[in-house]
Amino acid sequence: QVQLVESGGGLVQAGGSLRLSCAASGRTFSGYAMGWFRQAPGKSREFVAAISWSGGSTYYAVSVKGRFTISVDNAKNTVYLQMNNLKPEDTAVYYCAAGGVGPGGLGRFSSEYDYWGQGTQVTVSS
Repeated sequence: QVQLVESGGGLVQAGGSLRLSCAASGRTFSGYAMGWFRQAPGKSREFVAAISWSGGSTYYAVSVKGRFTISVDNAKNTVYLQMNNLKPEDTAVYYCAAGGVGPGGLGRFSSEYDYWGQGTQVTVSS
């Protein structure tokens, strides 16, 4: 079965960096979109970034554009989220997701993704 396993979360000071990884297995992801979402306590899950499995297309939430970079290593079946200049408001559980690419391109809604990881906690202290 499909498995998405996130790693790389932790505690970091504001202005610091973290790199999250998402190891994907269980099917061929060619043609899929890979996304990162996050959910802070008391808030709904929100879109962070997405990338096509080929790596040719990316899409970012306005709140992270210019600070976060999503990438994919097809040989390792792994998606990364490099997070720089972290802010306390970036504190959340970060989830990796996989889904088909719709006619509108890379999705930014949870409903557009079929598979989810268990999440990894990112805490940014001020």
